[in-house]
Order: sequence, then C-alpha cells, then structure tokens
Amino acid sequence: MNIMIVGGGLLGRKTAEMLDEAGHDVVLIDGNSENLAQLSPDFSGVTAVGFPMDIKSLRSAGIEGCDAVAVTTPDDNLNITVGQIAKNFFGIPKVIARISDPYRENIFERFGLQTVCPTNMAGDKLVTALTTPWQSRQISFGSTTISLQVVPVERRYFGHSTASLELQPGDGLFGVIKDGGQFLLKCQHEEIHLEPGDYLVCSRKID
Repeated sequence: MNIMIVGGGLLGRKTAEMLDEAGHDVVLIDGNSENLAQLSPDFSGVTAVGFPMDIKSLRSAGIEGCDAVAVTTPDDNLNITVGQIAKNFFGIPKVIARISDPYRENIFERFGLQTVCPTNMAGDKLVTALTTPWQSRQISFGSTTISLQVVPVERRYFGHSTASLELQPGDGLFGVIKDGGQFLLKCQHEEIHLEPGDYLVCSRKID
C-alpha cells in the first residue's frame, strides 16, 4: 500500500517505521525537519517537510497517489482538519486520525473519520494493571482495536449465572476465569455459574 503519515512525532515516526519494515511505500510529512531526522537509519520511505494543513505541501508529498492516510499530530483540531482534507478534498478511501481527547471521538466519527485514541488505550491498561492480577489484551482488526478486560466478579453475582450480569454499555462477555485459573469460553446458548474468586473477561471496542 501507498501510505502517508502526517505528523513526525513519536507516534508518527514509529508508525512510519513499522509500515516501512512491513514492506509498504511510506511517506512521512512534518513541519519540523528535526523530527524527520530522528527516523531510524533503516527507514527507506520518503520524508517531506511541510505544514500538514497546506494542500500544496500534501500534494507535493504525494498524497494523491496514496491508498491511506494517518494523521498523528498531537493537536486534535489539526488532525480533524487534515483528516477532512485527505478524505473530502483528495478522496483518500481510508483516513485514520489520532485523537487525544476521548470525549471528542464522536466529532471525528460524524465526519466519517476512523480514530485511534491512545488515551483510552492507556487508561484501560492502567486500570486493569492496578486492580486485577490478570493483564488485559488488545486485538486489532484493521483500524479497530478490541480490548479484553479482566475484572473480578462482584459479590452480588455469586451463586448466579452469567445471564444475570449487568455489563457496562458497549461491553460483551468473552469468558470467565475460574478461581483455579481455568478459562471458560462464553458460548451463545450456555451460561456459566459464578463463584467467589472468578473473573470476567469482557470485550470492548476502544477505538
């Protein structure tokens, strides 16, 4: 794929390097040449210095030949603007924008932009690490990331089955880890009896 990364900070550089290593044709554009100079010596993609919101700079860097664009600057407002330019002006079929403020995700989605929110991802991992002995896991399907959260079964559910659970909005039950460590996958037509010491494995879309 031909992919443009807009924003040469830590996230932009890491994304560009990973895509380049995977064999994609990558161009990284940033307004600061010092950011681009910090790329790995093994990076074989193209770099361009230019203001991300400038149409001439984007065109000069080759955005019109791209299959996808990722906008990764630290500025949410800049990301949504550049994302709209890439999607609506240049007609890029896949545009993904970084968003730091999780409460603004709906704004991005209304404009038809897919998002990645590092704040949500880090927050989910911190909460799980602080409160449970089990680490959460994240699985990505394209640009969508699913987090598998492990939470202890609340006392009020002891002696009941998984049919009685009241999960958080947007969560789904993936399975149950029993007190002895056995994992039971939640099947559609089967319920699992809950006991003290059990943990729920819940799935949640985080971006």
